[in-house]
Order: sequence, then C-alpha cells, then structure tokens
Amino acid sequence: MQWAGLLPSGATVLDVAAGSGRHSRYLADRGCRVTAVDKDLSGLASHPAVEAIQADLEDGSPWPLGDRTFDGVVVTNYLHRPLLPMLIAALAPGGVLIYETFMEGNERFGRPSRPEFLLKDGELLELARGKLSVVAYEARLISEPRMAMVQRIAARRT
Repeated sequence: MQWAGLLPSGATVLDVAAGSGRHSRYLADRGCRVTAVDKDLSGLASHPAVEAIQADLEDGSPWPLGDRTFDGVVVTNYLHRPLLPMLIAALAPGGVLIYETFMEGNERFGRPSRPEFLLKDGELLELARGKLSVVAYEARLISEPRMAMVQRIAARRT
C-alpha cells in the first residue's frame, strides 16, 4: 500500500504468488487491471478487475505469461530466485516493481528461516542494478504484523 501510488489508475499489474488476493483486490479497487498468479486459487476471492491464472511458478514449467508486460509487478512474502529475471522482463518501459519479502536475520523470528527463502543483504538492490531506477528501498526489522526482517523495494524500469 505504501508505494501503490506509483501505479496510475488503469495500470496493468501482475500480482505474483497472489495468495488470497489481498494486494490484487486493493489494486483493483484503486482502478488497476490486475493479473493474479498463484498455484492455488482456492483462496483468491473473485473481483471483476482481476484475471486469475493458476500456475506453479516453481515446477520448471514455462513462464505462464509468455511475453506479456505490465505497468507494475507486485511480489510480497515470496522468493523463488529463478523467477527474478522474468519479473524484470514482465515490466513495461516505465513499469514499477514493488517487492517485499523476508531477508537474512529473519530466522531469529521463525519462518521462513531457510536460506533459499531469505534475501541476502542488498539482494533487491542488486536485482535492480543497471535495469531499474530505485525509487525507495528498505532493509529492516518490522514489528507488524509480527517481528520479521524484510527488504522492500520500489523501482521503475528505465
């Protein structure tokens, strides 16, 4: 929500690993046209401005969106490093990546705690380097909704 204002009304937005669709619904209610992708759509509440695509993003199948591009890509609480180049490629020129997930140090607070699910220090900045213009970045301890170490980035494709 903090950086949703970077996406204009009418923007096309990809919500990766959408889960119950909380972010999809929020963005759709703001006037965005959202494509929500998740392997389990059973918890995704329907919304007229949300296109739901069922896909397992980790099973080695081809990227389910082909060469489609979006004005925004949103990822929260999810990390599968092989997808990172595809997320950048899915951004239209001027498109905005909004990404937040857990980072090293989170193991002190519970799950996720395995290294493959935790960003390394500065990893989102490295992802953006040479490809995106960073609008905002944080790497910090949060206390709500629970104690966790997270990285957040909002970056625009140049």
